[in-house]
Amino acid sequence: MSNTTPSPFPSDIEISRSAKLKPIAEIAKNLGIDPEDIIPYGKYKAKVPLTYLNEEKIKTSNLILVTAITPNKAGVGKTVTSVALSLGLNYIGKKAAVALREPSLGPCFGMKGGAAGGGYSQVLPMEDINLHFTGDFHAITCANNMIAALLDNYQYQNRNTDLALDRIVWRRVADVNDRSLRNIVTGLGGNANGIPTEAGFDITPASEIMALFCLATDLNDLQARIERIVLGFRKDKSTFTVKDLGIAESITVLLKDALLPNLVQTTEQTTAFVHGGPFANIAHGCNTVLATKMAMSTNDYVVTESGFGSDLGAEKFLDIKCRISGLRPKATIIVATSAALKLHGGVPAAEISKPNLAALIAGLPNLQRHIQNMKGFGQSVVVSFNKFKHDTDEEINYLVDFCQKEGVVFAINNGFAKGGEGAADLARKVVDMIENNPSKDMIFTYESDDKIRTKIEKIATKIYRAADVVFAGPALTKLKSFEANGWGNLPVCIAKTQYSFSDDEKKICAPTGFTINIRDLVINAGAGFIVAVAGEIMRMPGLPKDPQAMHIKLVNGQIEGLS
Repeated sequence: MSNTTPSPFPSDIEISRSAKLKPIAEIAKNLGIDPEDIIPYGKYKAKVPLTYLNEEKIKTSNLILVTAITPNKAGVGKTVTSVALSLGLNYIGKKAAVALREPSLGPCFGMKGGAAGGGYSQVLPMEDINLHFTGDFHAITCANNMIAALLDNYQYQNRNTDLALDRIVWRRVADVNDRSLRNIVTGLGGNANGIPTEAGFDITPASEIMALFCLATDLNDLQARIERIVLGFRKDKSTFTVKDLGIAESITVLLKDALLPNLVQTTEQTTAFVHGGPFANIAHGCNTVLATKMAMSTNDYVVTESGFGSDLGAEKFLDIKCRISGLRPKATIIVATSAALKLHGGVPAAEISKPNLAALIAGLPNLQRHIQNMKGFGQSVVVSFNKFKHDTDEEINYLVDFCQKEGVVFAINNGFAKGGEGAADLARKVVDMIENNPSKDMIFTYESDDKIRTKIEKIATKIYRAADVVFAGPALTKLKSFEANGWGNLPVCIAKTQYSFSDDEKKICAPTGFTINIRDLVINAGAGFIVAVAGEIMRMPGLPKDPQAMHIKLVNGQIEGLS
């Protein structure tokens, strides 16, 4: 008998470094893209011209949406599942790609440490994707803040005249977590330094530039969306937009290269398009329409994800992105873990990795509600279970029976540990569903011509299962003014906590009888939706007591601390 102990499972960064990458020109060539046409960013990253979009191919490609149950603080593994499924589809002989959002530096240096998948299901080069990548976030940050600077200059040049704005609503952004910048005063130091003004910063993924960037269909559409951004209000209460400021073309110039989708690869050289990155708890939580369509233009199956649980990311993906773009998923994957289910079953976070069938059963109403919501959209559902070593056969067998009773397919995903081979069963079940029982026609939560208040109430009652919706004074005032300004037909994006169906993160599992509190409305006319702020949601996160930045370092020229 051997007395050797098994070697520990390698870290994400160790796996990423051991992967054999193909030159990005070769990845492009395999997609039918001329290597001479791509714009390389080093050896393993490139941007793809929009001329390779193929609307006819998009119609026949199979789009698969990955969402999840309500996550715990550590998440549930949606990105791992998305990457693993693309690997699994290729493993069983399908031509597949994954389309994902770009990570934000703020969370990478804050709590997460990285967001490029994990184990043997990653998008690569991981360090580049988690850091500056191709500079898209910096371009968006620059565009946002260029507008702010030009707007401040307009106010300064027109001070003490009737042209000066009565109120400014445009904020600056930075791709860092910095609570000190949430509320600031600018223009101090005398007249030469501007006009003292209360201002503040959001994080870059919360910028309206990011939101509209991810929904734009080409450069012309991008410019048209930028023109519609509301920057403030004149003294007569009329809106003042980027078009009124006269700078839409120059801001578009700053974003012209960033708008091209980013082409990379996975740990098994599967195609990956990683582009755009709005958060789902404060924006619509989807990668760019262009990256999704580029992946569909060059592949038969495309896996994409939406942020957080289905009540946030998937609802917005379907009610906003699909409504605007015409995209329609053929199947939806709901990711679940025993740990997250046990958390919703009332087990303390420190104990969710221990076997506990009773707690898992107590948490199943959360999964059930997510299943019901996706079926309500007309989606065919597969529950993908991310298996960990602490999961017992008894727990898994109970989940199999539960899913059978709910009328959904259950599959175990071992992609983290085994890559495409570990996700092959999930891939086969997804293909079988698309071929034999694909999603039905889309059933939106609300109609475009519903009143703004009605749209919010339908989301809150149908998706969240709220008993009531209460609008604070500022929100009530804006309901009237928004409809008077012609924005009544826009979709609604609710900003709320990701940890509960309610606006209170402490209400776990599947709460009912609660009230959703809408404290404010924000117009994102450029992006083309209205943001309803529910509860105490912040658009600029803070840093934890022990930020991941304390553990990121260079060791012999190699980056450590990203995962």
